[in-house]
Amino acid sequence: MLISFSVENFRSIRDLQTFSLEEQRSDEHLRESNTFEAGKRRLLKSAAIFGPNASGKSNVLNALGWMRLFITTSHMFPPGGKIGHMPFRLSTVTENAPTHFEVEFFHDGHEYRYGFELVAEHIVSEWLFRKQPDAKPACLFTREGAQIERSTEHFKEGKGLEERTRPDVLFLSVCAQFNGAESGKVMRWFLKLLVTSGLQDDFMPLTIQHLADSKHQPALAAFIRNAGLGIPNLKVAEENQVELTLPSNLPAGSSVRLSMTASGQKQQRIKTLHDKRDDKGSVVGSVEFDLTKDESHGTQKYVALSAPILAAFQQGYILVIDEIDARLHPLLTQTLFDRFHSAENKANAQLICAAHDVTLLEPERFRRDQIWFCEKDENEATELYSLAEFDPQDVRPTTKFSRQYLKGLFGAVPRLAQFREDLQHV
Repeated sequence: MLISFSVENFRSIRDLQTFSLEEQRSDEHLRESNTFEAGKRRLLKSAAIFGPNASGKSNVLNALGWMRLFITTSHMFPPGGKIGHMPFRLSTVTENAPTHFEVEFFHDGHEYRYGFELVAEHIVSEWLFRKQPDAKPACLFTREGAQIERSTEHFKEGKGLEERTRPDVLFLSVCAQFNGAESGKVMRWFLKLLVTSGLQDDFMPLTIQHLADSKHQPALAAFIRNAGLGIPNLKVAEENQVELTLPSNLPAGSSVRLSMTASGQKQQRIKTLHDKRDDKGSVVGSVEFDLTKDESHGTQKYVALSAPILAAFQQGYILVIDEIDARLHPLLTQTLFDRFHSAENKANAQLICAAHDVTLLEPERFRRDQIWFCEKDENEATELYSLAEFDPQDVRPTTKFSRQYLKGLFGAVPRLAQFREDLQHV
């Protein structure tokens, strides 16, 4: 479970910004449904970031995704290459300064704090701490440049690997490759962190895989059926890749079509099954549609998200979705959050999103500490802050958050004054 994430000097993020999923003790609203216990802490099941376009919402989530990607792949980079440093470029102070990443998370009964700093050519620093219940935090290892100091008591797995760690590779990644116990736990936690964009269908291969599995197919079909998309069932079919590109008016039994498809590779595709009715409205059969050819983009997105959402409920994943409301009806987006807050979420999966849909901003759905905002300062640097930081006398648990947000009382809205002034002169 994610406790917090911090990032500094990444894309539009200049100064250190921290996104926390730890409940604010001043807010008891929706405590039983929207939070859960993790050791001695209580964490949120979901959080959403709001703000105008180009405010940096995506960069906050992308930073978490980039950290995950680098941790799980840095050991595979060729020697001497560039890391992919993406600093805040609008300042001479930061353009060559290190980028900072750190996460705090709860896993396997322990709290961990792991982070690193890097520039384009090498890792500047790296650290890993672990806290057991009723014990002081233990430093497993620290790194400053080429100097790696590890605990001989708490991190024996790193012995001898200091010299094998290149300047551009994380020590954690190296230790995990040698089956280190603690580094493996950290790596497995990052593999439970799923990051995607609502404008893409990155998880479609996972959904295809699960739909083709008789163990997962009924649950996925029910999940999609209950969304009111008019799809009673789904299945996976194999089709010839060449066949998919041939003109539809080419006769099925023609020698040209047969010769072109004879050696073609197979591709798995999702088929949606719709009821076919007679003149009395009775169901007399079903009609098969191709998901990507015949269904709407919104339906395709919801189907693609179905497998990771159900996997999150089963395995306790952290699901991070940028633009979650893109292509989805507001009621469908609201339902996704409601499911994470419901008893269905037995594994305490967490949903973290960036959104524009203000209908989500209701006290019946979110606590104040679940709502975050992004906006840029006068230097075009992203600032991240929570609704829980506002004076509780001004923002109460029952406040109509959406109404106050659209009035600009929380900031993080488009600056349209000049646009409105221009309209008056049209």
